[in-house]
Amino acid sequence: MRILFWGTPVYAVPCLDALVAAGHGVVGVVSQPDRRRGRGGRLQPSPVKRRALELGLPVWACQSLRQDTALKQQLAELAADVFVVVAFGQILPLEILAQPRLGCWNGHGSLLPRWRGAAPIQRALLAGDELTGVSIMAMEEGLDTGPVLLKRSLPIGLCDNAAAMAQRLSQLTAELMVEAMALLAAGPVQIRPQPATGITMAAKLGKEELWLPWHGPVLQLHRRVMGFYPRAVTHWQGQRLNVLATVPLLPQRAEELGAIAGAPMTALAQTPWPPGQPGQVVAVAPGQGLVVATGEGHLLLQEAQLASKTPCRGTHLLQALKAEVGQRLG
Repeated sequence: MRILFWGTPVYAVPCLDALVAAGHGVVGVVSQPDRRRGRGGRLQPSPVKRRALELGLPVWACQSLRQDTALKQQLAELAADVFVVVAFGQILPLEILAQPRLGCWNGHGSLLPRWRGAAPIQRALLAGDELTGVSIMAMEEGLDTGPVLLKRSLPIGLCDNAAAMAQRLSQLTAELMVEAMALLAAGPVQIRPQPATGITMAAKLGKEELWLPWHGPVLQLHRRVMGFYPRAVTHWQGQRLNVLATVPLLPQRAEELGAIAGAPMTALAQTPWPPGQPGQVVAVAPGQGLVVATGEGHLLLQEAQLASKTPCRGTHLLQALKAEVGQRLG
């Protein structure tokens, strides 16, 4: 089939690669315009544009689909059978959605109708969902409201962070989209309207959410570190500290933690740690990190990064922070 691919971040690259590898005629790629990135502020292409150029595919950049009449005409002239959209970054207007004869299909990183919107992976982690997944959806004017052709789930582990889940979901999106294109090519497909119940919205992440509220319960704090990875932040001795990996020291989940990180973690989870003020270091765990009191329970801080420094873990983290019992985060 003739496919026009729409995507921008690295998340979408495996899907583009999979469609090309499956033998589809990818007639071009639409991505967001080059952005200034890095310390030098130089213009750099999106990961999808970079990969498309490596594959020898024509690329169109679009600042505003609704206003760019010339681009709409150029895309219509491609006569694509289907548009595939993965993390493009703009809502496609109706006149774009109506162009391909087999429709526009979106690979969305959630089990719709749960977590419609911009940040489904992060919101699933923050909410403590045990499952997430990918939905291949027929696009319409509403935000992620279209009927679903394929859906497949993935479990979320206690210590899975947003980057790890994005990588897994990205690969699953690629697999399901190739499967979806085969179904479309074979003939009429059966699609299922999304249920009217169970709808949740995955709002964009706000900067104020990144700060860790140490007065909250331990599991809530841990989910923030996992969901906002690698951007969860606190203060340490007057310096900004990015918190990259934590473990909630929950006795009831000691065996699960041991399966993830080995027997020492089981022992840490089962230890009756002394109480402390929220954010206070109550113990230094050799080779592991800092045991920190929260509003309810204790959190092991395993990996973090001081401003302008490299990330440190375990023993190296203890050396970098020079932490002592009684000092406080936040």
